[in-house]
Amino acid sequence: MSNIFNLAGKTALVTGCKRGIGKAMALALAEAGADIIGVSASLELQDSTVEKEVLALGRKFYAYQCDFGKRENTLAFAAQVKADHPVIDILVNNAGTILRQPIAEHSDEYWDEVIAVNQTAPFILTREIGREMIARGSGKVIFTASLLSFQGGITVPGYAASKGAIASLTKAFANEWASKGVNVNAIAPGYIATDNTSALREDQDRSTSILSRIPAGRWGTPEDFKGPTIFLASTASDYVHGTILTVDGGWMGR
Repeated sequence: MSNIFNLAGKTALVTGCKRGIGKAMALALAEAGADIIGVSASLELQDSTVEKEVLALGRKFYAYQCDFGKRENTLAFAAQVKADHPVIDILVNNAGTILRQPIAEHSDEYWDEVIAVNQTAPFILTREIGREMIARGSGKVIFTASLLSFQGGITVPGYAASKGAIASLTKAFANEWASKGVNVNAIAPGYIATDNTSALREDQDRSTSILSRIPAGRWGTPEDFKGPTIFLASTASDYVHGTILTVDGGWMGR
């Protein structure tokens, strides 16, 4: 049974890997045997915490920086990483941002930044790296979606729009690539104790309200994403296409 989760000999590209969910995903893939290409806007190019932890697992780590808020940066990164690593077996599109402002005051600048990072960059990376997966007849792509792929949220219209788009992109890519040996799926985190939710957790009324609706009775942790990530990156999920896997403590079931 362990063989179907074994990623030995694979190379995984994880965006937004410096901390939180992305770091946990990168470490999970390394624990399963994969070498890691890590990229974040502010990732240290040497001796980052995630690099040290991956190396300690006996895997290789290759660090890159990229500001995905600018299309030209995303295109340049895609070209460079493909040149440096001709075979990328697993792509995890996790990098993201969230900017909060009431919708009537939500600025164009906020909207453009969130859409660029959360929607445009993952589309470009998947298109560019996915071409090589199609040529090889194999590959795994994992998007990070959100509960706001299904709901509207409050004061985060750009984030909600971008994560709704990620859900649809997951299905659109899967519809075209499933027959070509490439699995495209998404993981939708619930309310997780990360930097993105610090404002919610610090608001006692909102935090209490949120916890009352989570059947598991707790905020999630980045470590809750290790198993789902390995599943979607491994042969265990070979017949899974276009699925949005909720990791939410039962929120959507409620």
